[in-house]
Amino acid sequence: MNPKYAPLFESFTFSKGIELKNRIVMAPMTNFSSNQDGTVSNEEIKYYVRRSKGVGMVITACTYVTANGKGFHGEFGGDSDDMIPSLRRLATAIKEQGAKAILQMFHGGRMCPPELVPNGELVSASAVPAEQGAPPSAKGVIPRALSGSEIETIIRDFGETTRRAIEAGFDGVEIHGANGYLIQQFFSPHSNRREDQWGGSLEKRMAFPLAVVDEVKKAVADHAKSPFIVGYRFSPEEPETPGITMADTLALVEALADKNLDYLHASLMDFWSTPRRGVDDTRPRIELIQEQAGDRVPVIGVGSIYTADDALKALQSGVPLIALGRELIIDPDWVEKVEQGKESEIVTKLNKDHQQQLVIPDPLWQAIIHTPGWFPGVE
Repeated sequence: MNPKYAPLFESFTFSKGIELKNRIVMAPMTNFSSNQDGTVSNEEIKYYVRRSKGVGMVITACTYVTANGKGFHGEFGGDSDDMIPSLRRLATAIKEQGAKAILQMFHGGRMCPPELVPNGELVSASAVPAEQGAPPSAKGVIPRALSGSEIETIIRDFGETTRRAIEAGFDGVEIHGANGYLIQQFFSPHSNRREDQWGGSLEKRMAFPLAVVDEVKKAVADHAKSPFIVGYRFSPEEPETPGITMADTLALVEALADKNLDYLHASLMDFWSTPRRGVDDTRPRIELIQEQAGDRVPVIGVGSIYTADDALKALQSGVPLIALGRELIIDPDWVEKVEQGKESEIVTKLNKDHQQQLVIPDPLWQAIIHTPGWFPGVE
């Protein structure tokens, strides 16, 4: 190994004592490749196995915690005990390659395709349709505002899915509070126009995300017999008006840092992106987040990191863990190549002829090649 990349291969130990063999994490990425009944497919297992050998930790694609939260075609379920054997297959496959296995959990809210949820009824914090990012079948659809009792039920569902993750052998869970899904919908002033305990002020818009954190932690305390990781992923800003600002997110990060979580995961398309609004600071968002909370909770950074030098520069920002998303689809051997001093052989543009050797399931492959600009080198 080139000695300058040694920092990427230092071990990292969470406060609970769980140790990662290096600083590289596989980011959670939807792959659209599960079976129709919500179980993990054989193709999906192979896809994860191909990418789990080098990294220290794998965060899976999101699993829905309740039937009306299924956000994608080909998404695997965590909403019933019937799914535990399926979840166990996935956890075992990842861990057998030497990586820690983290199950990402979510509810899609108003971003769900209506054809995937019971009665086609979308739900959210308020009856406000998504302006952007929604799947074609959900565009313009006005969701129904959840009742207070329904909110409490969904919070409990996050706890129940955490229990299933524990029983399935995962090393931890990640609460998906990013990318415009239900948890973010409660935090956002665009999607949350409530005037009860779950909305209104900034503090009340935090109530649902923080209640989910508390419920997940309670499930871990009640059911885990060994240390179990709990992380939280968030998107720093929204383009909508009104929408989440950087100032809002720093307040949320402050509250999350007080929850004794194992990590915070900033969802960014570009690691070095800068704030759009809310703060008079032109430093990268990740630096502001690290400054706000990094002394209390480890921060994972992600976004357009392709080369070993990209990863090293990101690590030098002070963030202790670096997640690779698209790059691990493009080159599953990224970590091993750096470790073996072959960083010059890293592939950073997706080769359209290499689907089989990259072990990319066909639904994901079709999504990639039909989404211009999503992957480098694929038009």
